Formats: sequence, structure tokens, C-alpha cells
Amino acid sequence: MTDIRVNGERLWASLMELAKIGATPGGGVCRLALTDLDRQGRDLVCKWLREAGCSVTVDRIGNMFGRRPGRDDALPPVVAGSHIDTQPSGGKFDGNYGVLAALEVVRTLNDHGIETERPFEVAVWTNEEGTRFTPVMMGSGVFAGVFPLEHALAQKDLEGRSVGDELRRIGYAGEAQAGKPVSAYLEAHIEQGPVLEDQGRTIGVVTGALGLRWFDVVVRGQDAHAGPTPMRLRKDALLASARVVNAVNRVALDHQPDGRGTVGFMQVKPNSRNVVPGKVRLTVDLRHGEKPALDEMEARLRANCAEIAAAGGVEIELDCVTDYAPLAFDPGLVEVVRRSTGELGYPSMDIVSGAGHDACYLASIAPTAMIFVPCEGGISHNEIENARKEDLLAGANVLLRTVLECVAG
Repeated sequence: MTDIRVNGERLWASLMELAKIGATPGGGVCRLALTDLDRQGRDLVCKWLREAGCSVTVDRIGNMFGRRPGRDDALPPVVAGSHIDTQPSGGKFDGNYGVLAALEVVRTLNDHGIETERPFEVAVWTNEEGTRFTPVMMGSGVFAGVFPLEHALAQKDLEGRSVGDELRRIGYAGEAQAGKPVSAYLEAHIEQGPVLEDQGRTIGVVTGALGLRWFDVVVRGQDAHAGPTPMRLRKDALLASARVVNAVNRVALDHQPDGRGTVGFMQVKPNSRNVVPGKVRLTVDLRHGEKPALDEMEARLRANCAEIAAAGGVEIELDCVTDYAPLAFDPGLVEVVRRSTGELGYPSMDIVSGAGHDACYLASIAPTAMIFVPCEGGISHNEIENARKEDLLAGANVLLRTVLECVAG
């Protein structure tokens, strides 16, 4: 039965129906974690899962699991899914596609009357985006034992509302234990980058995820009047910061193809038109697929900052606040995805994820792999996020074929 395909029109219709919940004027979706809109989205997905014959359980961090039983229901399940919470100006596909592609697998198995040896579960992870509550990928992190449950439940939003209180308020504070054996985990996702579109490939066989290091940087110079202070006597924190930005870019360019370097935040003080800036706070995001290269990027950045500080008469402090090691997905499961893609005849390429996903935490407890499909212009976390029907269908077909192999025994 490996020649069966999912119903692409049904998948698309489900995506568009879910996108109505929290729809924005710009064509996107705003459905923040544990809001009333998130409750409505969860209710809809639960309804669909139950209509497909699944039993639905919710664990203590609010992760939802729709279970289709297997012949040997005592076996650990194959799980596929993602998240349905969005960014404040998010799109229709980020996360949602992975959940509804997994639902479409269940529907397709039902359509063809296929009984599987292992159970199959559709997962909806809580608070992947981390927009309202930190940390990101909270639900999958608790499930995988990365974050203590009580710590996650105690996290608060800007208005002082806790995760635990909001789960209870929206009716998704479950009783199931957060964590259980999983035989394999799969996640279909839009790429959120431009590589597949640029290369003309339909499927990205995701081999792993880039390692990440975030730095908080403080540059201290001296406030001074813009008129009376000669250029050669200034201790300009903003000028030094601009050189740091350039150094970040240069370090990343020297570590291609996987090197990434970004300064995404900058705060200038005193931020006055006629004052030489005396203090700047900024952030640095470094990423690479190999730890030695990431180590080298950090070392280069620190050395460059020391040179910039000495040349500009300023002080530069770098504080590493986040450090995720590069991740390799399970080679055997990745090969199943690669083989499934080839059998279906879709043009593909191996790719490394530049973003974090729930799969990154699941990989610590179960064989894990991801399936990427292109998104228009590589744009995501944006109201104009878009993907083609035929690409979404292709990714769901690869997911189905991979699941069929995994649930066979």
C-alpha cells in the first residue's frame, strides 16, 4: 500500500479553516499560546482528530496527542506533529502544516482501511513560538525532560499571567504525564528560508539543525557633545558597535555555507541627535552546523571585539546567554525520508535547519527526522508567509510513506 497518497485538497481546506482562527487583516494569523484563540484552534484540531477516530489526551504542560491505535497497542507510538501557536504577525503554515499533515496521514490510513502494527499519534506541542511565554519550544522541551514541568508552569507573560493558570483557564491543563516512550518522531514543516526555492527542490531532507549561540553585548564609551569634541578624541560607542556588526557579518561569511551571523537588536544611549553615544547594548546570534566551526566563530568574534575596543578607546563585554549545540537527526530515519522522497519522484536535497523546532528536543529521546517544503521567498514569521498546494501535498506524501514504514513493526 505504499503507493497511496494523501488528499491534497482536504489538507489545504483544513489549513485554510484553521487559519480563520486569529486571522489578521494582512492575511496572516495571530494566535498566541494559551489565549482564547489558541483554545479555539485546539478545539478545532481536537474535533478533527476525534472525527478521524483518534482518542485525544492532554498532558500537564498542555501538549495534545491524537492516538490511532495499532494492532499491538502496547508498542511505543510513532509520533508526528508540530504546533499551532503563532507569532503576533505569523502566517498560515508555520507549525500548522506539520500538525495537519500528520492529521491527513490518519485520514488517509482510514480512507484505505489500513491497520498498522504500531499506534500512530498526532502531536500538538504547547508554546513552540515562545512569544507570550519563554522559553521557546516549551511543551516539547518539558516532554523531553529539558525543562522541569513546574518551572515551565510558573513562567509568566508581560501581564503576570502564568502558564499553569492560563492552561487551566482555557481548559487544556491535562492530567497525563508530560513524557512517554516514543518509537520515532517526524515533523513536516515549511523551510522558513529560501534554499529549497532557490535550488528548485520540492523536498528538503533535514539532516540536523544548526548550533546556536546568543550573546548580549555592551559597548561602553563616553557621552560627549557632538560639536566641541574632535573626531580623534571621541570614545564613540555606536561607531565601535557598527564595527562589531561588520565583524559579525564577516565571521559568518568566512564560515559558509552553514555560518550565520546576525545583530538583531541595538539600543543606543543617550540616543540624542547632538551627543556622541556613550553606551550601546546589542545582541549577536551566531549559528553553524558543526561545533568546531561555531567555536571558531565565537573565538574570532571575541578577538575582533578586543581589537575594536582597543582602537576605539571603548570597553566591549560579551555575555553568552544561550548555547545550543549543533544537532544531527537519526541517520536511519533520515534515510527513510530520503528513500521515501526518491520513490515518490520528488526533486530533493539534504538540508540543515537554520531554525529551532520541536523536533530538536524530541531528538534527545527518540529517533527523529524532519521534512521541509519550500515557502515563497523564504519568508516566515510574517503575515505574507505562503506555500504552494503542490509542495505541501508532496511533503505530506513523504510523511505518509515514512510513517507507513515506521509503523510496520
